[in-house]
Amino acid sequence: MNRVLITGANGLVGSAATRRFVDAGYNVSALCRANSDLSLLKDIADKISIIEGDILDIHSLENALENKDFVVHTAALVSFAAKDRNQMFKVNVEGTANLVNICLEKKIKKLCHVSSIAALGRTTAASENVFGGIIDENQKWEDSPLNSNYAKSKYEAELEVWRGEAEGLNVVVVNPSIILGEGDWHKSSTKLFKYVYDQNKYYTNGNLNYVDVKDVIEGIFRLTTSEIKGERFILNGGTITYKEFFEKIARVFNKKPPTSTLSPLMVEILWRLESIRAFFTKKSPLITKETAKNSRTKFAYKNDKIRKTIGFEFTKLDDTIFRVCSFLQKGI
Repeated sequence: MNRVLITGANGLVGSAATRRFVDAGYNVSALCRANSDLSLLKDIADKISIIEGDILDIHSLENALENKDFVVHTAALVSFAAKDRNQMFKVNVEGTANLVNICLEKKIKKLCHVSSIAALGRTTAASENVFGGIIDENQKWEDSPLNSNYAKSKYEAELEVWRGEAEGLNVVVVNPSIILGEGDWHKSSTKLFKYVYDQNKYYTNGNLNYVDVKDVIEGIFRLTTSEIKGERFILNGGTITYKEFFEKIARVFNKKPPTSTLSPLMVEILWRLESIRAFFTKKSPLITKETAKNSRTKFAYKNDKIRKTIGFEFTKLDDTIFRVCSFLQKGI
């Protein structure tokens, strides 16, 4: 029986990947930090081995990777707050470098690295009135004010993966866009659903690149267990404006959608006010300088490569939204 280790297994993507490999009959080990919330794994806890460890701890990684065939690396820190920059680079870059080194040492058959479309970079000065272009897997990274610290950390993490490939490690990289799925609507992209449910008034003129979590997991599974190596694949279901996206969610929730556009000036004021609020409350800001900038940009990402390479088909957005909204409504 093939043995797979999944890092960050308690997160949205990690837990779903864990479940997919269990369902396929793999011997699955889940690497989670001490005191992690394991609620997303509770229904399969008796079918997996939960290993307490950290990708920043070499010793725990060596133990976790012992006698493993495959590794799926989903662990990462996602933040757009300036205060988290140093820790994010430590986790995303140093942690990935540690994992690559131990994979080489343990002669792992293949590492699947879960990156992000952010790691591809944004090279043009796109704005609310300028389309930034269509990006594919051949995009070359260039320094740009549109690249967030998170994007830089994921780009540098990928460099560690490609360095591992040069040293003899079989790798495959996936670059998902904004992942939509059933989760805590106070966290990550699921907050977009709560934003609409709460009937907020405003939207920005940027666009959203999205992918269903189920598609991300299926892509990870099929690529990891295939003969494909040394390749990266964009996982993007499509592109839509925030206005249209919010309207679709509102229809399912039977709520009033946002109806007013946030001007660039209003966005600039908002992130500054949020920064002040976060300073005094010691809570994470709801909007930062980076997210404010990204919310007004317009890019699209091609998904032709994975569709043609393995005959992959993406879930329709309306189906994803209905499923996620139905899940969230059950918890209200």
